[in-house]
Amino acid sequence: MAYKVTVKRSAEKELARLDHKIQKLVVGFLLELQGAANPRLVGDGKAMRGEDRRWRYRLGDYRIVCEIDDKTITVVVVRIRHRSSVYK
Repeated sequence: MAYKVTVKRSAEKELARLDHKIQKLVVGFLLELQGAANPRLVGDGKAMRGEDRRWRYRLGDYRIVCEIDDKTITVVVVRIRHRSSVYK
């Protein structure tokens, strides 16, 4: 069963501030993530230290931080930022 991807309002605002080239890359990745049966296997996702449900995905110099909930089969995009500021 495919996971449903939702984007928090704050992440939508971060996406809107990005360059159009990066926006296309991120949206394409999110569409790929939405169709996945297991979002942990998409791209080069890695679990974040100290967080059970948070994963980060690397897209060039940008990172997408998501919360994966297996019970409700959803992926919530929490943050989309440059690698220099995403973990602060």
